[in-house]
Amino acid sequence: MRTTLIGFGLAALTAGAAAAGPLDAYRWRSRVLVLSAPDAADPNLRAQRAALGPMRSGVAERDLAVLEAIGTGAEARALRVQLSLPEGEFRAVLIGKDGGAKLEAAVPIPPQQLFATIDAMPMRRGEIQGRR
Repeated sequence: MRTTLIGFGLAALTAGAAAAGPLDAYRWRSRVLVLSAPDAADPNLRAQRAALGPMRSGVAERDLAVLEAIGTGAEARALRVQLSLPEGEFRAVLIGKDGGAKLEAAVPIPPQQLFATIDAMPMRRGEIQGRR
């Protein structure tokens, strides 16, 4: 009987882990910019990548991870489902360390706007104060 109860407990833990969303691993560790596009040739996706490319130090300084949901694969679908994003359109969504959506756009977000939004967050202001 004892083995059965432990087995059920492990099954419950495993089921809970499987139900975790794709962004859960980032919670309280990183902010996440999710870029969703129907395919890699999407002009908005390419523009967003190009805008962020030269801003690597600003991205790293703000603990920002960039995830892409491109196409119709399982990982892309899981991200879109978690954020309720349309499959056939470009979206950029900034997720805070608390897991909440802070900014969403149907066009590329200029890095200055992205950084200003992050820098206005209470947790980010605390990080800046802690570094001084």
